[in-house]
Amino acid sequence: MTVCLMAGLLALTISAPAAGQATTTTTTSTAKRASAKPRLVELTGDDKVKYDKTEITAKPGETLRIVLKSIGTAPKAIMGHNFVLLKAGVDAVEFNKASFAAREIDYVPTELRDQILAATKLVGPGETAEVTVKVPMQPGRYTYLCTFPGHFALGMRGVLIVK
Repeated sequence: MTVCLMAGLLALTISAPAAGQATTTTTTSTAKRASAKPRLVELTGDDKVKYDKTEITAKPGETLRIVLKSIGTAPKAIMGHNFVLLKAGVDAVEFNKASFAAREIDYVPTELRDQILAATKLVGPGETAEVTVKVPMQPGRYTYLCTFPGHFALGMRGVLIVK
């Protein structure tokens, strides 16, 4: 028993790094990845009920900082915009229909939060909102939309392409 304990301590002593020495390159790389800034994606919404980008491409696991700015002039009460990124497989049409009843919470239904990857608040002329999202690891196409009534139907939508 003493021999086993001594052998274990010897192995631990031999493999332990000297004080102040980095343990492995992997640890350093992991730290760099964890501290990497999210990639900025700027998105605008206008009075023509369109986003300026209908496709965003990202790598699996990448972190994105989505900044939405309303560049229109119509009041928020009639032309507010938001950004809602849905999980894979969510029916955007049905999600949009449910959002009509969620006026008090920027047209993002609380009961459907489990279908959302990211969402911003509603913005009006000159306002911005942002959200940071970790891109899913699963490659595919993820729909994003404005849930203000009528905007999705008029084409205010896009797709996040993960590849």
